[in-house]
Amino acid sequence: MGMSDELRQKVSSIGVEMEQFHSLLELRAKEIEGTGGDPEIVTKLINGADAMKDSGNIYLSWARHFLALSEGGASEADEGEEDSADFQF
Repeated sequence: MGMSDELRQKVSSIGVEMEQFHSLLELRAKEIEGTGGDPEIVTKLINGADAMKDSGNIYLSWARHFLALSEGGASEADEGEEDSADFQF
């Protein structure tokens, strides 16, 4: 496996991990809510999960940008790839 393949695999696995973190944090918020926990904490966790998702999208967009640059794809490396399919759920 070449370095480019390793980088692509890493970007993909980071996206999966971020998505799983988001899902688990939301599940934890629902669990707290379901057991009569503090509604303020529930709201903070849900808002935090959404903020992490947004941050993850930005991070992955930049990661893809630099990956494309590393592969010599200057035209593919244009900034502003926020509408990519990665981590959009």
